[in-house]
Amino acid sequence: MRRDIFQAIADPTRRAIIALIALQPMTPNALSQEFDITRQAVSKHLQLLVECEVATPHQQGREIFYRLEIDKMKEIDHWLEQFRKNWERRYNQLDELLNTLNTNKNEQ
Repeated sequence: MRRDIFQAIADPTRRAIIALIALQPMTPNALSQEFDITRQAVSKHLQLLVECEVATPHQQGREIFYRLEIDKMKEIDHWLEQFRKNWERRYNQLDELLNTLNTNKNEQ
């Protein structure tokens, strides 16, 4: 089964891991210190992030650092764009309605 970006962000712990590795590459040990979960649990989250191609491991000496693949995150932005356009259209319609109501109120 191929995993996608939405599986990566479905879990709040994975979203928090994404936020941390977006700032700087981190090891599983360093990440586990940021959460109230075991290193093994962090490793399972990292494994899923790697499968979703959101994070990539890089070995430096004996340590493995995980870093965010920002280009993969753009898939979320692309998917949200369809909704963003609709929201903007609705906000513009609301602005027009409020301006019309305000104009009518001031004319009375």
